[in-house]
Amino acid sequence: MSEAGIGSQRGYKRHRGFKGGGQSHVAPNTLDRQFEVDEPNQAWVTDFTYIRTHEGWLYLTVVLDLFSRQVIGWTMKNNPRADLVIDALLMALWRRKPKDTVLVHSDQGIQYTCSDWRKFLQDNNLEASMSRKGNCHDNAVAESFFSLLKGERIKRRIFKTRDEARAEIFNYIEFFYNPTRRHGHNDGLSPVEYEKQYFKKLLSV
Repeated sequence: MSEAGIGSQRGYKRHRGFKGGGQSHVAPNTLDRQFEVDEPNQAWVTDFTYIRTHEGWLYLTVVLDLFSRQVIGWTMKNNPRADLVIDALLMALWRRKPKDTVLVHSDQGIQYTCSDWRKFLQDNNLEASMSRKGNCHDNAVAESFFSLLKGERIKRRIFKTRDEARAEIFNYIEFFYNPTRRHGHNDGLSPVEYEKQYFKKLLSV
């Protein structure tokens, strides 16, 4: 790498205000890194990250279906309160309309252990699963998506405004990652195409 004049890309440093908490007793780690599922709407993973702008941080939450790795819900806000993560899950429910209980895996952040989040899960037939304390590998699929987003679109960029960042992230999710970007987990198909092929096979049986 040195001879070629290239270097690795690094994400943001953890900024002040993000601290580890005590062991959560809200939900067990039911997912337990079982990232391979047989059909859509069996298990979703969710997490949020922060994007630097000259106006301040922009917080992004995503919800991914483990079946295809498709981003099925997302939201962007100026603060990391509970509605940041709930609104992303609400979008996922509106888009997918699952008939059976869905396992929703997250980390132990305060947004995912608060009463508003737990009530929302209970009211919408969703089962909570949580990573072990300080173990990012338990939510590796969500972490991988953020790594792709920052590496392929954001890099070391600092957006002038939050609206500029929102537009760029929206474009990446809805016009590139979901419908176009090839994914190794999906046999080289995009998340949208992978699900299309799955439902075609169901109809042909």
